[in-house]
Amino acid sequence: MSLWFDIARLSAGVNLVLLGILLGIWGRNYLELRSKHALGLGMFALFLFAENAFSLYIYLVDPTLSAWFSSDVPNVAWRAMMALHVLETLGLAFLAWVTWD
Repeated sequence: MSLWFDIARLSAGVNLVLLGILLGIWGRNYLELRSKHALGLGMFALFLFAENAFSLYIYLVDPTLSAWFSSDVPNVAWRAMMALHVLETLGLAFLAWVTWD
């Protein structure tokens, strides 16, 4: 497996952890405040969580796609996918820091 594949999988996993934390915070805020803002942030996190969970499923579990992604995808495509996952991780980390503060 390539380094790009490993970085993309790691980033998707970190994204799930960050989104789980954000979902907990925003869900609690919604229950306490009944704010549409907190509900919107929670829905955003929920959909992004589903996208990252599906990505991780494809990378690790699906028998056909995981084999294809680990061996037949060109490096240029992996670099692009890895960059998107890493940029998403950086954005979520900043959002988690701002939310936690």
